[in-house]
Amino acid sequence: MAPPRDDQPSTRPLLDKLGVRPGMRVATLGAFATDFLIPLRGRAAEVVNDPAGCDIVFLVAEEQAQLAQVARLAAGLGRDAALWIVRPRGSSAISERETLAAGLEAGFVDVKVVHFSETHSAAKFVFRLRDR
Repeated sequence: MAPPRDDQPSTRPLLDKLGVRPGMRVATLGAFATDFLIPLRGRAAEVVNDPAGCDIVFLVAEEQAQLAQVARLAAGLGRDAALWIVRPRGSSAISERETLAAGLEAGFVDVKVVHFSETHSAAKFVFRLRDR
C-alpha cells in the first residue's frame, strides 16, 4: 500500500523554491508585486529589466498574447539560464497548457511548477542538456 500523499504547500521561502541564490543576475519582465521584488533585490546581486546575461528571468504573462515573448527571450538567453513564466491560476485568458506549449516551442523544457502567490503559479523552463 502506498504511503499517504502530503499535498501541503512547501514552507520553503519562495526565493529558495525559485532557485534564486546570492550573487545571481536576475531580470524581471512585467509587473511584479513589491512583496516579491523587495526580497529578490535583497538576495540577487543585480535585478534588471534586460534579460541579456542573466542567470534567471521572470516573465509575467497575464494573457496568452504575452507568451509571444518567450521565443524572443530564448534566442537571447544564455544556455544555462532559467526562465520562469508567472501566470494567474485558473485564468481563462492564459492556461497552463498554453504556457507549457510556448516554452516547448521556444526550445525549452519545463522542469518545475511552484505556487508563486495566492493568485499565481510559476513554471520553470530551461534548455535541454543536449542544447547547452
